[in-house]
Order: sequence, then structure tokens, then C-alpha cells
Amino acid sequence: MTTTLSFSTKISYGVGQLAEGLKNSALATFLLFYYNQVLGLSGTLAGLAVAISLIFDAVTDPLAGSISDNWRGRLGRRHPFMYASAIPLGICFYLLFSPPQGLSDLALFAWLATMLVATRASMTLYHVPHIALGAELSTDYQERSQIVSFRYVLSFVGFFLCYGLGFGLFFRDTPEFPKGQFNVAAYEPFALSLSVLMMLTIFWSAKGTQHRIPFLPQAPGEYVRLSMGGIIKRMLFEMKGALKNPSFAWLFAGALVIFVMVGVDSALSLYVYEYFWELDSKEKLVVLLVLPIGIIVGSIISPSTHRYINKRTGVIVGCLGWATIQVVPILLRFQDLFPHNGTESLVFFLMALKFVQGMFAAQSLVSFNSMLADIADEHELATGKRQEGIFFAAASFATKTTAGIGSFLAGVSLDLIQWPRGAEIQSAADIPADTLVWLGMIYGPILAGFAVFNVIFNLKCKMTREGHEETMRRLAEVRTANL
Repeated sequence: MTTTLSFSTKISYGVGQLAEGLKNSALATFLLFYYNQVLGLSGTLAGLAVAISLIFDAVTDPLAGSISDNWRGRLGRRHPFMYASAIPLGICFYLLFSPPQGLSDLALFAWLATMLVATRASMTLYHVPHIALGAELSTDYQERSQIVSFRYVLSFVGFFLCYGLGFGLFFRDTPEFPKGQFNVAAYEPFALSLSVLMMLTIFWSAKGTQHRIPFLPQAPGEYVRLSMGGIIKRMLFEMKGALKNPSFAWLFAGALVIFVMVGVDSALSLYVYEYFWELDSKEKLVVLLVLPIGIIVGSIISPSTHRYINKRTGVIVGCLGWATIQVVPILLRFQDLFPHNGTESLVFFLMALKFVQGMFAAQSLVSFNSMLADIADEHELATGKRQEGIFFAAASFATKTTAGIGSFLAGVSLDLIQWPRGAEIQSAADIPADTLVWLGMIYGPILAGFAVFNVIFNLKCKMTREGHEETMRRLAEVRTANL
């Protein structure tokens, strides 16, 4: 396998993550608000629908990883699933934001749960093989970080496009809808636009990396035809083996914590911007856009930091920085030390803080995903099996499941603090003062406090650059001996 990839190959691989970015940003930022605040579904029911979809993900993520790890065919292990996922994903995502009119609460809940399961399943079919492909494109310690950097840069271009199309085009404030995000008719064309973009970028990524198939690892051993029960049994065995790797077990535990935090943040951000900070649509747009810009800049910078610090340190620094930025403006507002609502200085400081928070988030994300490829090397040395799919499936499961748990917790929290719902609740004046305080507490200090667990878990992970170099040296000896 060559270890130096062309720029166009890296771009083609990275652009595939744009689809995931579009989907993630739309679900995290708009889904709960749309079903709870605009359509009037209770936060708990909306959160329950998310939880149901995650139970499904608990099986499909590692299943997709195991099946693609062991797949044989002309298009290799990953590309058949990437091609097959595009059209189902576009259709299901569109339907998720286009429920029939006049549904009862129970029927609306059922529609949300069904379409969310279908959307997540379609994305799993693509996303798990795609991120596993990234670990196979190169074995070089530094280039792997570059590949992950490309993936995250393009992922958050997806966030940028989602927010830009949302608040810049479909949810603009108008005389008819002074608060554009309450325009129920705007969600259908918004979802259609994102669906088309997701399908196009998936096809681009699959086609643009297809020429690398002859250089990629192939499924180990001889082909064995299995029943669905056999495939699931094999998947469970492989997952158990992955979790026996101590580096992965601790990294996985830390990821569970940080993605729950991100899930709560994303689900509540629109509530906080609308009612706590009282931003209009243009202000929400610019504040939301600087976060992915910060992540893009941070993703470009992060690979170079791995020349000086271990990737584990990058995860810890990124998490602590993200949590600090999360809590500071809320605490300062409680002490009346932050700019007042309705002022230009408020928007400026929120933009600056979100930009820095995005850079910290990128440091953590790039370091985490680059470590997963290194862990796959450790696993191959210990077991003789090349199973990027299982490791990245577990990571994908952690990302989506805990982000979904975060959305569920956010929905339950809104009900616990008795948050008023319905499209008529359009200003902070409609919200009791104590309820607004509780919103700020959940979004800031309570949420940020969980960062300490991420730090504890990552400190248990002992992976270093020197350790990886030794792993690759020993792997080279083993591979040479097996020729």
C-alpha cells in the first residue's frame, strides 16, 4: 500500500463526510425544535423517538462494520455500501422533515421514530464503511491525522451549508414570520435541499476513492457464507474482542461522555440563542456559522500539533477547552458581567467564543479519530485481524448514540423545567424567569461539568507516538514473515 495520497484523493474522501455533517447538524440543531416547539410534540416523546432510533443503531453500526470488514467483491470491502446508501438516505431524510398534516401526538411520534430509524440506518450503511476506509488509505502516523483533518474540515462545511441554507434562506425572518424558524412550510424545501446535497457528495466520495481499491486491505481468511444469526454472532464476538483492547476501551468510554455533552449542547442551542440570548435570525446565523469555521480552522491546525504532543493529550486539551468556553458566558451572565441582550457586543463575544470553542472541538475530534486507526494497528498485531470497520463502527455508535442520548436528555430536561411549547412562544417574555435560569444552568455549568470524566478516562489510555512506531515495526516484520 502506498502511504502518500494525492490531494484530490484526500478531498474526495473528505467530501464524503459532508453528507454526515449535513445530517448531523440538521438533526442536532433543528429536529427537536421542529417537532417540539413548532409542531407541539412533547419533549419527552420527541426524546423517546430518538432513543428508539438509537436502540436500532446499537445493532446496525457494529453490524455494518462487521459485514464490510468481511465483504468480498470487485469493489472491495467499503465501496459497495457507500454506493448503496445514497438514495435511501436522501429519501428518508426528506420524509423526516415532511410529516403529513393533522397527525395526532401519537401518530406524529410514530412518524418521527420511523423516519429517524430509517434515516439513521441509511446513514450507517454509508458512514461506517466510509470512516473505516479512511484508516485503510494510509498507514503513516502523520498522514492519518491529515486524512482525519480533511474529513472533519468537509464535515463542518456540511454544518456551514446547513446553517447557511437554514437561517440564510429558508428560515429568514419575514413580515409574515418574524421568527423564521417557526415557518412550518420552510422545513420541507430545507430538507429536500440537504437530501440532494447528501446524495451528490456520497457518490462523489465513492467514485473519487474507487481507484484506491487495489491498494486496500482485503477480507482475511477464506469466505464463509453466514446466516443473519451467524453474522450477528460474529459481530458480537468481534465487538467483544475490540473492547478487550485497553486503549480502545478507555478511549471509547471517554467518547461516550463527550458526545453526550455535544448532543445536549446541539439540541438546546436553538432554545438558548432564541430565548436566553434573544438573537434574531441573522444573529443566530452568524453565531452558528463561526463554530464550524472554528472547527475547520482547528482541523487544519490539529495534525501539526501531533508533531509535538501525543494524540491522547490532544483529546484532553480539546475537551477541557470546549467545556470552559461552554460555561464561561453563562456564568458571566448570571453575574451580570456579560454584554446585555440586543447589543452588538453580545453577538461579537458569542462569535469569538464559539470560534475558539470550535478550534478546541477540532483538536479533540481529529486526535480521537486518528487514534482509532492506530488502535486498529495494535489490534492487528495482537490478533492477526485487520478490523477497522469494527473499531470505527463502535466509535460511530458512540458518536450517534450518545449524541442522541444528549437529545433525549435535552428533551426530558425541557419537560422537567416545564418549558412552554408551541409556535406562539416566540420571545423570552413568554418564558418564566426561573425557567430561563434553569435553561442556562443545564446548557452551561451542568453540561460542562461532565468533561472531568472524559479527562479521567483518557488519562487511562497509554498510547504514544513511540508506541505506535514500535507497533508498525513489529507489524512489518509479521507481514514480511507471512509472505
